[in-house]
Amino acid sequence: MTARGTLFRETMLGRVRLAGETADRPVRLDLQARADSLLLPHRTTLARLTGRVRIAGRADDPEAEGELEISPLARRRIRYRLGFVLEGRRLQLDGWKSVSFRRPLTSMTVLPYTLYEDGERVGEGTLRFPLATGLGPFLAGFRFPRTPEPDAGRHLAPRWDGTPGRTEVWYTTLTDPATGSGIWLHHEVVAPHDGEPAYAHGWFAVFPKDGPPEHARFGPTPWTGPAHGFTAGETRVTPGRLTGSAGPFAWTLTERLQGPPLHTFPRWSWRRPRLPASHMLPAARARYSGTVRHAGGELRITDAPGASARIYGHGNARRWAWLHADLGGGDVLEIVAAVSMRRGLDRLPPLVFLRLYRDGRVWPRRAERTAVGWAGAGRFRADIGLPRWRVEGRAGLRRIRVSVTQPPGATLALDYTDPDGSGAVCRNSERADAEVRLERWWGRWRPEATWRLSGTAHAEVGDR
Repeated sequence: MTARGTLFRETMLGRVRLAGETADRPVRLDLQARADSLLLPHRTTLARLTGRVRIAGRADDPEAEGELEISPLARRRIRYRLGFVLEGRRLQLDGWKSVSFRRPLTSMTVLPYTLYEDGERVGEGTLRFPLATGLGPFLAGFRFPRTPEPDAGRHLAPRWDGTPGRTEVWYTTLTDPATGSGIWLHHEVVAPHDGEPAYAHGWFAVFPKDGPPEHARFGPTPWTGPAHGFTAGETRVTPGRLTGSAGPFAWTLTERLQGPPLHTFPRWSWRRPRLPASHMLPAARARYSGTVRHAGGELRITDAPGASARIYGHGNARRWAWLHADLGGGDVLEIVAAVSMRRGLDRLPPLVFLRLYRDGRVWPRRAERTAVGWAGAGRFRADIGLPRWRVEGRAGLRRIRVSVTQPPGATLALDYTDPDGSGAVCRNSERADAEVRLERWWGRWRPEATWRLSGTAHAEVGDR
C-alpha cells in the first residue's frame, strides 16, 4: 500500500546574540519540513529540515539542513536542530518549543534556541512564528504526498532477454559533501549485433574539487546474468550496495534510496521497450556512505547526495545531453535531451525529456509532454553544446529555463562502443554548474523558484 508523508513550510523571525557581541542581530528562518509519515499529534514524528538561515550582516545560508522532532503530546515539545554556515564556520542551532496547555499559543509559536560550534556555545536567541502574516500560508501549504517505499531490487534486475543488439546500464553519481568531489560509477552490458556473447564492463571516475578528473576501467568480462543487479568480476551492484575495483580504485558504498521512482521517459517505455532507449531512476534521490580507496589515499564518504539510474535500449544516441540536479529540500531535476540514431528520428531536433520532482509531485505530469508537445507544438527546446548547454520550455501555466555549464577542467571524455560496433564519445562532469529558473503565469510571467548549483550538478554531453 502507498503511504503518505507530510510536507510543510514555516517562517520564523527573531533575534540572536552572538558570542563576543554586545547587541542582538535580526534572524530569519525559512524552512521546509518533510516527513515520511503522516503528522499525528499523539505521536512523535521526525522530519527532515531544509531551508535558508539569515543573520543580519553575518550569515545567509540557503542550504541549511537538519531535523525536526514533532511531539506535542508524547514529549510536549517541538525540537529544531539545524546546521548552517556562518562566515565559513559550521554552526548548529538547537532549540525547542515547550508545549504547554496553559499557554498553547505562546508555547507553540516561541522558539528559544542556542547556537553551537563543535559543541561549544557561541550564541543564543529567540525566534517567533508571525501569526498575523504567517498562519494563513502555513496552513495552506500543508501537503500529504504519497511516499511509496522504493523497491530497488525490482528496478535493479537485468532487463536483457538475450536479444542481440542491446545495451543495458546501471550508473551512479554523487557528490561528497566533505570534499566537494564528484563520483561516477558506470556499469554496462553490451550484447553485440552479430550474436557474439554479451560482455560486462564499466569504469569508476572521481572529480576532485582541486584537480583534474581521474578514472579507471574494469572488464570486459563475460556477462553471467545475475538475478539481481550487475556483476563483473569483483564489481557488483546489488540492492543497497555498490562494491568493486578498477585500476588504483576500490570502493564499498551503501545506498539509501529516498523518494519514489522517477521515469525520465514515459513509464510504459520501461515496461515495453519500443523506443530506441528508456531511462529511469529507481528513486528520485539517494544517500551514499562508505569508502573509496585510490592511489593518493582513502576518501571516507558520509551521507553524500546523489542518485542511481538505469538505461535499456539499442545503444547511444547520435547526440545527447543529460543533467541530474539535486535542488535541495527533496527536489530533483532530471533532463535527457537526445537525437536518435533511427532513420527519420535523426532529422528531428533534440527531443527533451524533463522531469522536475518538487514538493512530492512531478512536473510536467506526463513525460511525453516535453518531448512531443501537443501534436508537435509546444515541445521543449534544447541547445546542446560545450561548455554550456540550455533547455527551456512551457507546460500549462509554468515555464522553465535551465542553463548548464561543464567546466573544461572538470570534464572527462570517454569512449562508448555500441552493439553494432560504432563508437560515441561522452563528455561528463560530476562538478558541473546549473541555473534553473521556474516561472508561473498569473497575468504575466512571475518568478516561482530559482536554483543555482555550483560544482554539485551532474551533467554530460555526447556525440559521434
